Amino acid sequence: MTSRGRLVALLVVLLFGAFLLWSTLASQHVECTVAVAFAGAQGNGTASASSQGDALREAQTAACGPLTSGMNDRIACSRVPPVSTKCRTL
Repeated sequence: MTSRGRLVALLVVLLFGAFLLWSTLASQHVECTVAVAFAGAQGNGTASASSQGDALREAQTAACGPLTSGMNDRIACSRVPPVSTKCRTL
């Protein structure tokens, strides 16, 4: 491959990466932080999404992750009302 071909290939890869980053970040409109108490411990999680409901759900999933050890605990933790929530528009 010539040096011009390598430059064109590198440029295409960089443009594709920039497009992926832009399209991912452009769809994030709300960021939520959630505190969850489960099994005697408390965890915090933050997530962003296109809607407040999605951001709250993903933040609770992130907060429950370190507090649980199996699928049953994860499901139970996801159904516990959060101790606190805080959302902001991006």
